[in-house]
Amino acid sequence: MAQAVQTAAKGQRPALWTRDFSLYFVGRAVSILGDAMLPVAVSLGVLGAGYGPTGVGFVLAAWMAPLATLILFGGVFADRFTARRMMIGADLVRVVTQSAIAISFLTGTPSLLLLIVLSALSGAAAAMFQPGVSSMVPQISDDVQRANATLRVADAIAQLFGPALSGVLVVFGGAGVVYGVNAGTFAVSAVCILSLRVRPAASIAAGSSMIRNLREGWDEFRSRTWMWGVILVWAVYGVVIFGPLVPLGSALITEDLGRSAYGWMMSAVGAGTILGGLVAMYVRPSRPLATGAVVMIVYFMEPLVIATRMPAGVMAAGFALAGAAWAFWSVMWATSIQTKVAPDVLNRVTAYEVGGSVLSMPIGQALSGPVSERVGADHVLLFGFGVGLAGIAVLLSVPAIRNLRRA
Repeated sequence: MAQAVQTAAKGQRPALWTRDFSLYFVGRAVSILGDAMLPVAVSLGVLGAGYGPTGVGFVLAAWMAPLATLILFGGVFADRFTARRMMIGADLVRVVTQSAIAISFLTGTPSLLLLIVLSALSGAAAAMFQPGVSSMVPQISDDVQRANATLRVADAIAQLFGPALSGVLVVFGGAGVVYGVNAGTFAVSAVCILSLRVRPAASIAAGSSMIRNLREGWDEFRSRTWMWGVILVWAVYGVVIFGPLVPLGSALITEDLGRSAYGWMMSAVGAGTILGGLVAMYVRPSRPLATGAVVMIVYFMEPLVIATRMPAGVMAAGFALAGAAWAFWSVMWATSIQTKVAPDVLNRVTAYEVGGSVLSMPIGQALSGPVSERVGADHVLLFGFGVGLAGIAVLLSVPAIRNLRRA
């Protein structure tokens, strides 16, 4: 850390590619690649098994619901036992669950109940893993924004190649192959995180109660209007935009453009995310959330181009723009949290913000099929587009969000 201060005093940026950041980057990049392949495998695998868009929504909701409901406990456990230990354990659990799903697809047609149960277990493991993703970055890097942007570019590359690779593997090898690859990526992630030499972090005092730990995290969360204000808008987005987007989008694109088209569209998102991550690596706005919110307007091109049944080229361009906007916003948001929350409560605060962000998504995923059967999938996505623009107006109207300064 002293070296980082001296570097900053000389006007130079701290070194990014240290041993520990390189290990963390490899682990995250590999597991993100596996995760980028998974939505296509879930969508096409569940559709191919005959369970329809409603089945896709239920499987996705089964993963998201435990993540949303258990992540608060994941934050407490990460502050109590260290994020590193919780992340390794979560990776090992997901090796088992994803391997089991892979075997079920490779040996026949799995029941919808089996997919739901194993997806739920995987989501519970993700709840134990996710809080540490935020707190780990400040422990292994002195340039938090550049580290976040670099990880976002890795995410983008995975989004670029992962879905298309998944689409090809599903067509020629089935969804089980993709799930098997996903299990392997979690094994690599566990090994990389195990090899890290992270800086000592403050932990929760021994003997303190779970309720007290949760309350302390909640007090820190609610004291920041800029944080809970964004999460309220994201909760609405989860029901009307983020939740329905995958099950309805995959069904409409597959229906109009063929089974492999959805993978290519997700790759377009990856291409855009690379651009957004690169921009976020070097652009440091004085008001990160206000700038990010304005950029997020472009994200809502994705539901718009799907709902209006645009040609493949136009649709791919819309997906790419959406990916760029999402990447830029994500870096601004993550960096704001990591630099404005004390390390000893960061995991718990992260748990509240992630939980609030994803809590409503299972509702949108589960309802997307039944609602679209009544009003049409295109109308659901068009409604989401309108709500998305209204949400940005709300964000920019809140002074605490609009005026938040870069640390």
